[in-house]
Amino acid sequence: MSATYATTQPAAPGRARRRMHPLPVRIMHWTNVVAMAIMIPSGWGIYNDSVIVHGLHFPEEVRLGAWAAPSLLWHFAGMWLLMANGLAYLAYGIATGRFRERLLPIRVADIVQTVRETLRLHLAHEDLTTYNAVQKLLYIVVILAGISQVVTGLAIWKPVQFSGLVSLLGGFQTARLLHFIGMAVIVGFVVVHVALALLVPRTLAAMVTGGPELAARRDAR
Repeated sequence: MSATYATTQPAAPGRARRRMHPLPVRIMHWTNVVAMAIMIPSGWGIYNDSVIVHGLHFPEEVRLGAWAAPSLLWHFAGMWLLMANGLAYLAYGIATGRFRERLLPIRVADIVQTVRETLRLHLAHEDLTTYNAVQKLLYIVVILAGISQVVTGLAIWKPVQFSGLVSLLGGFQTARLLHFIGMAVIVGFVVVHVALALLVPRTLAAMVTGGPELAARRDAR
């Protein structure tokens, strides 16, 4: 059996009704926005104290914290919020089947087709309840990047206590580089995510209101 969802027809009597974005998902989404708004600019302030890419410095206007010490305090505060919210999101997504429903399956042919449609500016946005193949892939990548940030962040934060983890990552400087790359992936996702939300404002409204009401049904494979 596989789960599919009707998006326009009213639910039949006795069938469960739910929003595209349930309340827990909306709360965790906006909590994550706050966490990212703290973590990313404070991370840039920490980075400036010991740059990884020669010549790359982040100006004061985009940093959270005038120098490394206050940036670290902000970063640690955001870290706990991000970790708690991230664990709740993973647990919810797995326990409710939301990840399986919204992000799987992903087929190479579908990715290629979506990219072609995007390049021809023929990408449809009528059905907000279904992610296209590229959206699915991007969400999976950013989830994995978030997990990677926690792992590499712990190694950087406590390199002595987590010396085994540091060694596994290839050393302290490699852990820093991986943390920087993970940040770049997440920032890239945020830029694309915000751009799409501005291009299709209904997606932003759906994350506030919950979006269209879905009627769950099960069909034979």
